[in-house]
Amino acid sequence: MSAIDSIEPLKLGERLRVARSNAGLKQDEAAREVGLSRTTLVAVEQGQRKIRSDELRQLAALYRISVNDLLRTEAVHVDLVPKFRKLGSNDEPSGPAASAMRLLIKLATSAVEIEARMGQQRSFAYPPERSILPGGLEEQAEELALELRQRLGLGLAPLSDIVSLVEIELGIRIFFRPLDASISGAFVYDSAVGACILINSNHPPERQIMTIVHELGHFMCARNAADVYLGETETSREERFVTIFSVAFLMPAAAIRRRFREFVGSGGAFTVRHLLLLAHSFGVSFEAMARRLETLSLIPKGTFESLKDRRFAVEDAKRATGLAAMAPLSRVPPRSTLLAIEAHRRGILSEGQLSEMLALDRVQVRECLDSMGGEEMNDEITVPT
Repeated sequence: MSAIDSIEPLKLGERLRVARSNAGLKQDEAAREVGLSRTTLVAVEQGQRKIRSDELRQLAALYRISVNDLLRTEAVHVDLVPKFRKLGSNDEPSGPAASAMRLLIKLATSAVEIEARMGQQRSFAYPPERSILPGGLEEQAEELALELRQRLGLGLAPLSDIVSLVEIELGIRIFFRPLDASISGAFVYDSAVGACILINSNHPPERQIMTIVHELGHFMCARNAADVYLGETETSREERFVTIFSVAFLMPAAAIRRRFREFVGSGGAFTVRHLLLLAHSFGVSFEAMARRLETLSLIPKGTFESLKDRRFAVEDAKRATGLAAMAPLSRVPPRSTLLAIEAHRRGILSEGQLSEMLALDRVQVRECLDSMGGEEMNDEITVPT
């Protein structure tokens, strides 16, 4: 029996339809690319006509998905294209934004499959979604940021580990992969896979932190629409709300005012050095902290632009102040990667399967496995009962 014969035509047809949709192709476009008529492709997707092996290979290549993904019994296939927004003209996915979203969909569905194969079905207890109401955005966004902080037991303290907080306390999966320089990150939510965030691993840690919280803002106010964050100033009401939320969540007004008073009280004046220290302690960029202080009227408007015009060298100033560079957020693999590595250790997934499911080449997979240490790192420790 061939691999195609082992799966019901209706199920395979639905998987092909989902793959085509996630690839951003219409039926007539896909059919034309592989030399089929539209009616034939429709029949295949509806399970009314059995697909041939050569047709399956062509469609898989066109949809940027492996044949194994389409045929594997445990594979998860979710149509997330209706959730796309702001990804190109006429809301059709295209370019780097669409590539980032396709990668996120791949990683998200692979994570669900790995969890299932490891017997770790997840249940989600997400905070309730909060719709943006008419009226001023600042008060609503600041209020939501404080409410979420209270829910997580953070108080007003700086965040020490945003990745663990989001993954463990909120149950949102985070992935790090190199993306086009124009893309900061992406977010998608579906009841079948949960909420997932993809972060550009090429960006500096401070920007990655802001991106995670930005996408968290979309999760809190509009989780049923996917988002690709370009890191640009957006004019939509939702984007402005999320931007305010991000700033308030990372830099609570009360905490910033208190620290500001401490600096001024000790030295009589607030200096650039104080600004550097404040940004470092809250894990945000120098610019983000300067603009927050301006918004709170703690320093004059235009302070950051003035320093920028004077070519103030932030990194040189950090070194002169003795501030160490922030370590990469991905230095500890996210939960989904750790689970995949454990699946390999137990013999559930091969190195090749890891490569395919994690969207990494073989060299990267080996580096990931090596980073977890030798066999002694996997020695079990008896836990008292």
